[in-house]
Amino acid sequence: MKSLCQIAVTALLTAASTAALALGPQPKPLAQPQTLTLGMVKVGHLSPMQFMAEDMKQCNVQVKPAEFVRYADARTALLSGSVDVTGIGPADLAIALSQGSKEIVGLTGVASSPKYLVVRKGAGIQSWADLKGKRVGIAPGSAVWFQFAATLAENGTPYNSFTPVNIQGGGTAFVQALQRGDVDAVALWEPFESQLVAEGTAEFAKNMDYSQSKAVGAELGLIAASRTAIQNKREALECFLWHYKNREAELAKDPAAFAQAYSQYTGLPLNVTQESVKLIKLGGVLDLPQLQRQAKTFHDLGVIPKDTSAEINTVWDPSLLADVMK
Repeated sequence: MKSLCQIAVTALLTAASTAALALGPQPKPLAQPQTLTLGMVKVGHLSPMQFMAEDMKQCNVQVKPAEFVRYADARTALLSGSVDVTGIGPADLAIALSQGSKEIVGLTGVASSPKYLVVRKGAGIQSWADLKGKRVGIAPGSAVWFQFAATLAENGTPYNSFTPVNIQGGGTAFVQALQRGDVDAVALWEPFESQLVAEGTAEFAKNMDYSQSKAVGAELGLIAASRTAIQNKREALECFLWHYKNREAELAKDPAAFAQAYSQYTGLPLNVTQESVKLIKLGGVLDLPQLQRQAKTFHDLGVIPKDTSAEINTVWDPSLLADVMK
């Protein structure tokens, strides 16, 4: 049975950011060795992932890594049972629910940042009204696209006022499309946003921040586990969360160390990651009310076939984090 303190922390984590909470005592090693399959999505705000294989040895847990480029691939791996825990997009809980699965369970958010439209220099885009007649590169169904589409809906910008250009693949494809002049702007993610700005191809349209929509918010991702792993490997997952949050706190305090870790994790040049870390604030801001608003909005936008807002609480479990935070 949980203590009153644990119940209180769980309630707090359900309603608010974890940024102001501190770690509890380091978990003791597991009595028996265990293996945790960890999905590693190569985005900068998940840079603490690279330390987990070494850190988790202190818990008598062996980490088996699996690398992914996209959140969608990590979500599929969780659904199939190929990984135990990984980073996914904030919308992925609602997507999985709409497909009839409750196997993916969200544990905590990871980071936030402003999301400025990245505009090719000379394209003349500085306001939402300037999008009219322009070509905008998007990744339909991605976490970034959800933020962008929700903001357009909230500020009354017609989606058909510009030409959306669907770009498949990772962020490099977006970079190349803007470099070639195939599009006038891109709704993209780090570190590729800062890469385009650092090389001089583009600039941030700072009057067009699409991270602040009421429906989607500024969260960049979340840590999620399979329900099977929660049932069978709970202690290992709690150990993982403790070490992840410990590394997250270290990097949040030291931008230079964050940029270095970011560069090592993604393979990007340090001059790019140094710019990127100026935008990213490590520490989750996602909560249950935000997830509920997202789920409803995604259905309203026609992205998912059913409104899952009334049941998304069944796939959001902050209790594991509560066990390692105070």
